[in-house]
Amino acid sequence: MSLRHVIPPYLLDAIAERGGEKFPRAARAARSCQVSDESCRNLRAEGLRYTPVATPDGGAQDSEAAMHSQVTGASAGVNRLIHDAQGTETLPGSLVRSEGEDAVSDEAVNEAYDGLGASYSLFAEAFERNSLDGKGMPLIASVHYGQDYDNAFFDGRLMVFGDGDDEVFTGFTGSLSIIGHELSHGVISHTADLEYLGQPGALNEHCADVFGALTEQHDSGQEAGDATWLIGAGIFTPEVTGQALRSMLAPGTAYDDDVLGKDPQPDHMDRYVTTDSDNGGVHLNSGIPNRAFALAATRLGGQAWETVGQVWYSVLTGDDITTRTDFAGFAALTIAEAVAQFGEGSDVHDALVQSWDAVGVTRGAGRGNVGSSW
Repeated sequence: MSLRHVIPPYLLDAIAERGGEKFPRAARAARSCQVSDESCRNLRAEGLRYTPVATPDGGAQDSEAAMHSQVTGASAGVNRLIHDAQGTETLPGSLVRSEGEDAVSDEAVNEAYDGLGASYSLFAEAFERNSLDGKGMPLIASVHYGQDYDNAFFDGRLMVFGDGDDEVFTGFTGSLSIIGHELSHGVISHTADLEYLGQPGALNEHCADVFGALTEQHDSGQEAGDATWLIGAGIFTPEVTGQALRSMLAPGTAYDDDVLGKDPQPDHMDRYVTTDSDNGGVHLNSGIPNRAFALAATRLGGQAWETVGQVWYSVLTGDDITTRTDFAGFAALTIAEAVAQFGEGSDVHDALVQSWDAVGVTRGAGRGNVGSSW
């Protein structure tokens, strides 16, 4: 899989271009982050998945191999390895906490450890999946990456967290929905592997948001009607006028700030964004299926991972989805899966039909746009 950053490029662009007076440190950090992220994308263009490194000759290992050499008995359950990059961009850094070890004095290390565990628990307990690859893949993370690094990403091997710039962004280990989102990209890459472009790419981001939100809800035993449906709540400092990176239930309302601008996510196919940037608007147009999922979940009530979450996971891991499935195709698969699991005319089936209809994917003028954007 290619690199997936949680902060979309258009947000970094806004901070770099308009933040100089109010957020000078953040503006410098955004410009630095843009260069760093582009470098990372180029280095990992072919994508990576976890593969244990064998060294039968006992020879020296590079840093990646050394990281993998820590992994033993992963299939027995969750296996977390947290590293400290110590302000550098050399990964993974020094191993500072392993599975089963007590909490340490570094809050970011402990937040990463707990967040990885919460994501593992969602997939294990709700969907009977053994880690990201279904085969006990270890969950590896690095904290304190770079200087004022305004992002977090999963590169197929490990989860990487920046500390933020303290003007716009706080540390990225503090958001459970972000951790769940980024690790879910690993599940997606080992299942449907949706192409990161246009509508399939927006579905890739959407599914990561779904399981990011469910990670947070599952960890607290929260019902759909009580959930915020926010991705990245608390990631902004108090100086920013905004509550999160995205709102699944109300796309376009997560922030409205003088420097960052207004949340540009559409909530309906009538407002679908056609663009060449951001891989065809993958972080933008994901708002449309996000709202469909959140509407269905809140209409049904109860714990979302037991209803619509089951439908989404089955579609994502099923045989009918392809790397280039678009919104209309995905909606049809979820509706068919709802019938298969819960019955035609069931509450789940009806909720999905109504929700996809409400965001314009399965009716009206918006339907003519589906599948034509990439």
